[in-house]
Amino acid sequence: MVYRIHFTVEDLARTRVERPAPLLELSAAIRTLQSRSHPVRFGAWRRSACAALRPEARMVLDLVPPGGWAPTFLTTAEAGSPEELLEQVRSTPRSRVRGDLAHVAEWQAPPSWARHLADDTELLQRLCDGLDHVWTVLLSPYWGHLAAAVADDRAVRMRQVLTGGVEALLTAVDPRRVRWNPPVLEFRMVSGYDGDLHLGGRGMLLVPSLFADGPAIDIDAEPQPVLRYPLGHSQVSASTPLCVPPARQPPAGQDRSPVDSLLGRTRAAVLRAIAEHPGCSTKELAARSGTAPPSASEHATVLRTAGLIRTVRHRNTALHSPTPLGTALLEQSGPAAGPAGY
Repeated sequence: MVYRIHFTVEDLARTRVERPAPLLELSAAIRTLQSRSHPVRFGAWRRSACAALRPEARMVLDLVPPGGWAPTFLTTAEAGSPEELLEQVRSTPRSRVRGDLAHVAEWQAPPSWARHLADDTELLQRLCDGLDHVWTVLLSPYWGHLAAAVADDRAVRMRQVLTGGVEALLTAVDPRRVRWNPPVLEFRMVSGYDGDLHLGGRGMLLVPSLFADGPAIDIDAEPQPVLRYPLGHSQVSASTPLCVPPARQPPAGQDRSPVDSLLGRTRAAVLRAIAEHPGCSTKELAARSGTAPPSASEHATVLRTAGLIRTVRHRNTALHSPTPLGTALLEQSGPAAGPAGY
């Protein structure tokens, strides 16, 4: 049983990799919370989340079950900040709520209370309060680390396109479940659902997901269908526990912190070059920071040890991207003072 996505030449030209949409990734986290998949990777996260969730989360979990359909106004693939999108859910038109629930009912029975959701303003606001709470517990503490992992993933995907074109990109999305059979992308969905989607010149967005158990397609996303795939590099695997919330930076005024040794102008220039060009190779880093390749590699090693950058390998090439801590350091230190130098 496979799902088939049919491409035209225009579709291939318009297919690209995008960052995760907050509500779409939240829906994946909600489903993962309610399943038993990957106990090593998500076990500690599940225990922590279940201990922190309050009763108002129950409504959200009922509408986004571990399998099956969920109302799209709660799981939109739209881009934007989490705060903007959560507020947008609160102003969802009643007709949209009614239509989304009717679509869900075609496949599975929604909770009995949901039939009143479109006409009961107070009930809808309670659901939205629960959604805000679920975001705060399940995803907000990990959003910065997810952004760093996604930057690494995008760097590798860019290399795949440069070296093998879109065909190489599509083939490598999830080798266990995805096969490129030109001009059709075939993949096995975790749900077992099969069917055909003709893109018709719209192209498709490929979106990496921390919580995706396998490839999943959102055919109703606008302006393009969205294919979510699991983050699949060495820094993210089924045997690696989910990262803990970002560590706090040392208090202001503390003597000698791990970042003090990074305030030299050359090393700061290397960090700034990585932040401005995430996914750059060591050779590109040397050119952009005005250093020799061996020096750029040495500085990158120090930055990585201090937790300011992440490095992944694509074939024989090291690709560098900033971590949230590295980005925060640059934001606090302000613009560059001048050309690199010791």
